[in-house]
Amino acid sequence: MFEAVLPLLLFVFSTSITPGPNNMMIMTSGLNHGILRSLPHFLGICLGFPAMIMAIGLGLGALFQQYPLLHQGVRWAGIAYLLYLAWLIAGTRSVDRQQSPSPFSFWQAAAFQWVNPKGWVMAVGALAAFSTPGGNAWLDAGRIALAFILIGGPCITIWMLFGVGMQRLLRDPLHLRRFNITMALLLVASVVPMIIE
Repeated sequence: MFEAVLPLLLFVFSTSITPGPNNMMIMTSGLNHGILRSLPHFLGICLGFPAMIMAIGLGLGALFQQYPLLHQGVRWAGIAYLLYLAWLIAGTRSVDRQQSPSPFSFWQAAAFQWVNPKGWVMAVGALAAFSTPGGNAWLDAGRIALAFILIGGPCITIWMLFGVGMQRLLRDPLHLRRFNITMALLLVASVVPMIIE
């Protein structure tokens, strides 16, 4: 049993701990808004992504296979939105809560999962690798979604806490500006492979 679950857990850990749009944005939110104001964003990721896995696992993936233009539309909307978010992050000049853009709400973060290109790759990859052809779709999707809640949640927490920890180091507006521009460029870099595909 454990031998069957271990590869899934390693997959979830490796995809959840590495940089990507969600981690860059939750770290930036932790820096600019602190833990309490970032919690809705955090929960939106932690619950929104597993909900997306369930939806794809229970048939939405088939809809996109049948209508590839619909999938392309979602993909390009996600790329455009990530570039817009990178622009907002790069423009944040102060940790002052009044000047920085508002943190994501729960629903914004949950909805963002549907336009996050890395999220689609992770969800489809997990379902393709760890579901059983002809098996119980509810059970397979539920097991994968639960793994992302149990393993992905702590990984996202690390990124948020890293952002909060950076507050002390980035009190100087010049350092903060450089950090936010770097985060914006990393967010753009995470989109480039998806544009090139």
